[in-house]
Amino acid sequence: MPFCLKCGHQAQHAIPAGDSRPRIVCPNCGYIHYENPRMINGCLLFDGDKVLLCRRAIEPRYGFWTLPAGFMELGETMAEGANRECMEEADACGENLQLYCLYDLPELGDIHAFFVANLKDGKFGVGEESLECALFAEDEIPYDELAFDTVTQTLKHYFHDKKQGATLGNFPLHQHVIYKPKP
Repeated sequence: MPFCLKCGHQAQHAIPAGDSRPRIVCPNCGYIHYENPRMINGCLLFDGDKVLLCRRAIEPRYGFWTLPAGFMELGETMAEGANRECMEEADACGENLQLYCLYDLPELGDIHAFFVANLKDGKFGVGEESLECALFAEDEIPYDELAFDTVTQTLKHYFHDKKQGATLGNFPLHQHVIYKPKP
């Protein structure tokens, strides 16, 4: 960000007084722009023994399969954001959402939160951000075509937990930190 969001003057990277991290600072008006992690919310919606996946119609990872998920908006809860994403991507709604997986991705500045929920009335379609949507049994999941590591891990947790007897309302909460592999 080359210019101050408040006064438009050219900004600079500096450590503000009383802080310990470089920030974008305006030398003209003193405004400090803080960049904080982005919150991504989504749902693992299931119907019977199948889960709903969406083939992405947007970048990043166009054409790859994912769980419905996206950036949280101001004024909504995490669960509301997750369900909004289900509607946008799969014309679907989750019922009885339970927080299920939390992932810290510090190198990207992201936090991903996935809920597990019933697919309301078993109904879904194809939302504006998807090429297609489909229900998959465990042995049908296209693992080589999944868009994101957090989606892969969430699906693996889900099928493992189901085998351990987990049902909606008593799934364990999974929390992980995901770092990019070092070259």
